[in-house]
Amino acid sequence: MTGALARELAREGHQAGIVTPLYRGIRERFPQMKLLDLPLDVPLGVGRARGEVWALEAAPGLTVYFVDAPGFFQRAGLYQTEGFDYPDNAERFIFFSKAASHLSLHLPWKPELLHLNDWQTGLAALFLHHERKIGGYENVPRTCMTIHNLAYQGLFSASRYALTNLPWNYFVPDGVEFYGQLNSLKAGIAYADVVTTVSPRYGREILTEEFGCGLDGLLRRRQASLSGILNGVDHDEWNPLTDPYIGHPYSSNDLTGKEADKLKLQHEFDLPADPCIPLFGNIGRMVEQKGVDILLGALEEMLNANIQFVQIGGGAPVFQSGFQELARRFPARAAVRIGFDEGLSHRIEAGCDFYLMPSRFEPCGLNQMYSLRYATVPIVRATGGLDDTVIDIREDAAHANGIKFHEYSSRALVKGIQKAQALYREPDLFHRFRLNGLATDFSWRRIAAEYLEVYRKAIGT
Repeated sequence: MTGALARELAREGHQAGIVTPLYRGIRERFPQMKLLDLPLDVPLGVGRARGEVWALEAAPGLTVYFVDAPGFFQRAGLYQTEGFDYPDNAERFIFFSKAASHLSLHLPWKPELLHLNDWQTGLAALFLHHERKIGGYENVPRTCMTIHNLAYQGLFSASRYALTNLPWNYFVPDGVEFYGQLNSLKAGIAYADVVTTVSPRYGREILTEEFGCGLDGLLRRRQASLSGILNGVDHDEWNPLTDPYIGHPYSSNDLTGKEADKLKLQHEFDLPADPCIPLFGNIGRMVEQKGVDILLGALEEMLNANIQFVQIGGGAPVFQSGFQELARRFPARAAVRIGFDEGLSHRIEAGCDFYLMPSRFEPCGLNQMYSLRYATVPIVRATGGLDDTVIDIREDAAHANGIKFHEYSSRALVKGIQKAQALYREPDLFHRFRLNGLATDFSWRRIAAEYLEVYRKAIGT
């Protein structure tokens, strides 16, 4: 999202920069990056942390700034190792938030706004708020905080707050304190000039106790500054007419390639290659948020019918084992790959007839958008961005492009799969659903315009 939005802003003539840690492997991929004369040397509690800034001119008007601090970022994983958070994540991302704030104040092109994403950068909003308060700099950039998933908040012990080197009067219930802990995401929500999240419905859901993850009260107080803006899709990367990962391109003018991609996908998963069998797919993390518990229950019943199911992903061992066991018991109807394979993900979107996304909650969701772009009919639970992007026939018969269900249960998902079977037996209606999906516009051009309105609100223009 950050990269796509920045590229679109630059295309429209704005100066944009992306700040990211220099994680392992990046330097080797982009050897043309150059060291800037902007050394980092910031207090971190009683000590100091140092680093360098490297720059890559990614496109006209767009520069990527890599924060190089090998002790913090040259690691095997971004946030975890062997399933456990790094014990110094507070130090790592308080330092990174300070680095991003420092850059926004010292870059020669004088950024007007710093756009922050998730808890890893939330404290940067407080650092700039404090700079504005003490008057150390002229024209301190305004801040926009985007919540991608409110469930991940960057919680640390109260003692870690000392790493910020800020006065303790910010460590209060109206500030960064959260039940005795430091809450990094709360800092961003409380002190950013404007707050956004990644779909209109999720923006409403997080105001409720059910979805607010303990921050709903603060979010209701900030409601006037909160906007829900749906994420977009890179139409160049996700385009069935030009996708290099699929064998048979297709478009709304000619869908014959999709049937060939289906047969190829069935063969790739060692399933009987039969165009008449409806093929369902799923990609992603096998965690409870994604509804994999009710998906397992629904498949337990539905794989006795004449359908097929393919999946790639990974996650909790109990869920991985559950899907592998289904594939063992139904070898002609289910196949599962544990891990991640970008090309195979594209081929699943291209070759499936239906995509299953029964999330417990979903701030935005991308796979349902990819599915629509690939004429694969999504079956989703009506929550968050899924509800904003998928149109059920009961809502709008002329523009229907997917199937929705509401109750979080295997029973409700089974009914959704049964509706898909009925739809599959109506070729003309099924074809219309597919064409409606292909016609959807999730381009970043439209979404960048919405963000520019939010930015203007933040800087008061």
